[in-house]
Amino acid sequence: MLIYETSSGEKIYRRDDSIIVYFPGPRRVVSTARLNGGYREDLQAVFNHHMPPGDHKPADLPGGSVEGYLEYLTGRLNLPYRHTAGLLTAARMENASIKTADYRELALTAVVTGGVEVNGGRAGDPARHYELDGQWTFVGGTINIILLIDGNLPPHTLVRAIVTATEAKAAALQELVAPSRYSHGIATGSGTDQIIAVSNVQCRHSFTDAGKHSKLGELIGRAVKEAVKEALDKQTGLNPLRQCNFLVRLERYVIGLDDFWRLAQSDGIGLSRELYLERLRRLATDERLVALAATLLHLLDEYEWGLLSGGATLEAGRNFIRAYVPSAAVDEGKGSEPVNYLIKMFIRAVNEIIAKQEKAFLP
Repeated sequence: MLIYETSSGEKIYRRDDSIIVYFPGPRRVVSTARLNGGYREDLQAVFNHHMPPGDHKPADLPGGSVEGYLEYLTGRLNLPYRHTAGLLTAARMENASIKTADYRELALTAVVTGGVEVNGGRAGDPARHYELDGQWTFVGGTINIILLIDGNLPPHTLVRAIVTATEAKAAALQELVAPSRYSHGIATGSGTDQIIAVSNVQCRHSFTDAGKHSKLGELIGRAVKEAVKEALDKQTGLNPLRQCNFLVRLERYVIGLDDFWRLAQSDGIGLSRELYLERLRRLATDERLVALAATLLHLLDEYEWGLLSGGATLEAGRNFIRAYVPSAAVDEGKGSEPVNYLIKMFIRAVNEIIAKQEKAFLP
């Protein structure tokens, strides 16, 4: 099924579990694709393929290896094996986002699929495996980007376009406060992200700057950021509405319902677990409390980045909690570790609100 045609004539089809982009003529391509990746000028098409999440042992794949599976796929899709670049992902193709941006003679299209619920990570996070001599681990998730630029870009500019697109992806995740699953940080991508950038060498207009100071860089950033956000929303419901919830915000510190309930019990809140959790979930979307949680978490970010001292972090956090919840029992916490202390004080402030609400219902 044809789902889109670009200004430069690339036809984009969705065929079952794959999206295929056919080139109408010569193209420069730079990609991280395992199949025919790197810099190429002889490709006729590129694709993005959905592989269901699970424990995929390379030897059990059709073709007997990752490379064999990619060769098998090109045959199944009726594409030339040596002249096609392909990406793999656990994201579904019907959840792809296609965004365009243009300015005067310049136009481009970003085709994005994405998911960061399972393996979202922040650059520099602790790794889970050591890849050596071709060992391969398939992890669910992945943000895959196909960037089609209707402009004649020299190779170095095409590589710079990948840098700008990658920054745009990280900016989208930052604006969604998407959590890393391997640290307390905000994700900058998933551990398996890939990209294909394509330049139309037949275009009579050339562009040599794809950085943020250029209009080309602006268009790349805008289209990729919008497409990443929409793809994540379609795939897993990651969107601003879902993130407006302090329970969701606290996930990156591995704080959940049980942590709230344990502290409620120790503070003698006097509710059954079921009733307490009902009140907690209802309160979790209160924007003032979400704002307080967001403020405290950003203080902790700055502390962990080395921008604020522990003492300044504790003092500011206490003041914010007292300002938002004046009745909260906030101790001085001198010498406390900021992360544990501020999260504990936030939970106590929330519990104070729940207890106060319950008293208002009593005769």
